[in-house]
Formats: sequence, structure tokens, C-alpha cells
Amino acid sequence: MRNSSRGGAVGGATATLFAAVAATAGAVPIPAVPAAPPVFLGNPAVAQPITDLPPVPQHPYLAPNGSSGIHDDGWMSNTTTRPGPLGHDLRVVSSVVGGECGSITFDHAGRIVTTCIGPSPALYLLDPVTLNVLGRSALPGDPGAFLRPGAFGNFTGGAYFYLDNQDRAVVASRDGHIRVFAENASGDGFTVVHDHDLTGVLRPGETFNSALPDSNGLLWFVARSNGVVGTLDLNTGATQVIRLGDGANGEIENSFAVGADGDVYIATNRELLRFDAGPAGEPVVTWRTTYANSGQHKPGQVDDGTGTTPTILSGGYVAITDNADPMNVVVYRTAADAAQRQVCAVPVFGAGDTENSLISAGNSLIVENNYGYTGPEATLLGKTTTPGFARIDIDPDGNGCHQAWDNTTEAAPTVVPKLSLATGLIYTYTKGDEATDPWYFTALDFRTGATVWKHLTGTGPGYNNNYAGITLGPNGTAYLGVIPGLIAVHDN
Repeated sequence: MRNSSRGGAVGGATATLFAAVAATAGAVPIPAVPAAPPVFLGNPAVAQPITDLPPVPQHPYLAPNGSSGIHDDGWMSNTTTRPGPLGHDLRVVSSVVGGECGSITFDHAGRIVTTCIGPSPALYLLDPVTLNVLGRSALPGDPGAFLRPGAFGNFTGGAYFYLDNQDRAVVASRDGHIRVFAENASGDGFTVVHDHDLTGVLRPGETFNSALPDSNGLLWFVARSNGVVGTLDLNTGATQVIRLGDGANGEIENSFAVGADGDVYIATNRELLRFDAGPAGEPVVTWRTTYANSGQHKPGQVDDGTGTTPTILSGGYVAITDNADPMNVVVYRTAADAAQRQVCAVPVFGAGDTENSLISAGNSLIVENNYGYTGPEATLLGKTTTPGFARIDIDPDGNGCHQAWDNTTEAAPTVVPKLSLATGLIYTYTKGDEATDPWYFTALDFRTGATVWKHLTGTGPGYNNNYAGITLGPNGTAYLGVIPGLIAVHDN
């Protein structure tokens, strides 16, 4: 999830989309620009499952893998065992909700639990088939925020949240509170069951970006400014905070990854760090490493650092992209006592950057190019971003990496792509260069990088996903947040 806005006509168009929310729980389709681009390109796929990969461990305090958050699991792998669409007579359902539903999770009944961030941010319970609103709880917001420069690159206020192992949504809010929402027994909304007020440990201007539990149940949180890293004991309320930087030196723009042994991986705009909890639950830096940085705030990134949430891989590795020119996919050893921290740094794309977490599967990483996305205006009137996907594999001996393939055709301005191990397809969201601005749900072959098929979801600014993440549901449907709400894509 990421972006930055320039206001003006784009801000007006966005305000109009938000204003289209109806006062009914029935889904209101997202309006499209009249056009007749190709609806389907390519050929339906035959599932080719990816097997013999070590599974991502189930985090004991998160909802089942695939259902817990924007990156699917504690490792932030963006990989799921669930099937996605194969391209057979695809159907698209869309709904104006009143904000971008960037992080999509699923409760044990298969219903959607999502935060939709806009002028009136809220936590929603949605029907997974119709996208009808079943329940809503308001979140603290700033009604004027979306009229200010940089609004679409601000992921504070609940854009990142997680669903825990009891179907409770844990949201770190704009007002300095971390709230735990439980579903009502009636199935029509939520009740706040815990409200942790952390305003006493945050300084002015420090706003939560993300919160996640480690494998021992200790809640970790980060704030966007000053490199704030903190812990919260959800049972006692005890809170401890450290700061890694001051102002712009130490920005934390993304979420973070949590391993299976209490390990936590956080990236600032200068460093990647491993943390572990100290004896009193305090954040302790286990190791830290500075990554290569050109110092540029490239078009397509929110700041002058990495655009990725760290991603854990099996075998004791963690990966990010750096901010070199050209950008590298960089892999590190996670062990506290590793004699050599960095495994490799593989350049990708030439003109390139990314603001989305990597996909990890076994020893493979998938990276997407977001170069050129400066806000919704960057994809208006036929404009799009620099194409690019690449797969980087760690060498079998663990002493280097190599590029397995690249795709220089597909332009995915901002989506968090996902890999289905059940189908062997990478699902992404691409933009055409026609003046009507068509957006396509797109499937790539994990093994070769080739485009398998593309299906039109809609035309015009209402179908811009603005750094929301694709999520594959328990029913095989793919879901994706777009600026005014969300869309669903499934085989018929």
C-alpha cells in the first residue's frame, strides 16, 4: 500500500468517488468510464501446483495464514496455499464502500473483515459474495487529510491492521490508541473489547503505522516518524519504546515481519534491523545493517529508502529491496551470530523502484516495479508506470542469488501481488495505456514470468488500487481494494 497525491483535479475526482457511498448496506458498483477495451486477453490456465516447498509456519496469535493481514502471514510472504481464478468466464463484482479497503482479512465464517481508509475511515464486516456491508465501526480520522499533498502515501490510521486467532481486529489508530475489536454475536458489526491508550509514550507527530504480535504474543508497533519501535504487553498494558532516528532519519513507512522464534524484522529508510524482546519485554536490537541507498526519493516510492516490508524466507533468510540506482533485491541471513550478514544484492529493472513487499516461496522472491507512480494522476488519461517483474532465486548453496526470469511487458503501478501455490500463478493488477484507463486483473506464470491472461475489471480512476493488496479468499475469489472500495474477481 502506498502513494502520494498532488490534489487538484485528482483530489476532486477522488472526493466524488467517496461521496458516491449510498446510505444502504447494498453494494453500489464502482462507476466506470464508458469504453470498450478488450475484456479478456490470453487463455485460461490449467492449475500447476507448486509443491515440495517448506510451509510458512502458522503464527499462534494470528488468524490462519491467508486470512490475517495484507501480506497473508507473519512472514509477510504474500504467498498462499489457496487457489485463485484460472480465467474461466471471469466475473467482477465491485462495491463503493467509502474508502480504500487496502488490507483484507477473513473471519472463521469466511466473511471479509477490512479497514477502508478515506475521509471517514472505518472497520467493516462484508459479505464475501455480494460485498454488502454487514457491519461498520468508525475509526479515528482526519476529514481533511485527503485534500492535502501526500495524503495517498500516508498509511497511518489503520491501513495496516491484523486479524488475530480469535477473529478480533487489532487496529493501531491515528489518535495513538491500539484498539481490539471483537465481532458482535449478532454478526452485524464490532465491539471494542480493549482500548490501549499509548498517547503518553508517543511524541507529537508520531503516528502509528503498524502493529503485530511476535510469536510469543508480545505486541510490537512502529510509528512513521523518528524510527519509533515499541512493545505492548496486551495483558498488563506495559509499554516500552525506543527511537532509531530523528525526523526523516529513521522513517518507518511500511509494516514489519515476525518470525517463529520471537524475532522481529523492521526496515527504516536507512537500515534493516532484527529485534528480539529483552527480559522485561523491551525492544532489543539483535543486529542491524545499513543497505545501499542512492539518496533519491524516486517516483513510485514514499520516501528515500526501501519500499518493502521485510519478507522472511525458509532456511534462515530475510529480504528487502534497497534504494540503490539501480535497485537491488537484497537477501540477509537472520541468525544472530551470522559471520556474513548479506547473502546477495541482485540489481533489477534499470529505472526501477518498488513500494510493495516481495513475494517469497521457498528460495524464490518476486519483485514488482512501481517506478513512475507519484499518485493517482500518474495513471490518468492513458498514462501508466514503468513495466517490470522479476524472480530472484537464492543459490542452492546459500552463498549468492541469481535472476531466474524477468517480465518487461506488464506495468503494475502499485499493487501488492500474490502467489497461489495451488494454481502456480502470480496474481497482479496492471494498467493499460488507452485513454479510458483500463485496469486488468492479471495472472503471470510463476515458473516462467510469462503473462497467462488478463481480465478487465473496469475503466477510469475508480479502479485504481493505490497500493492495496490482492487477497485470495477461502472461496477461491480474488479481492482487491480500490480507491472508493473494493472489487472481487472469480471464475464462473
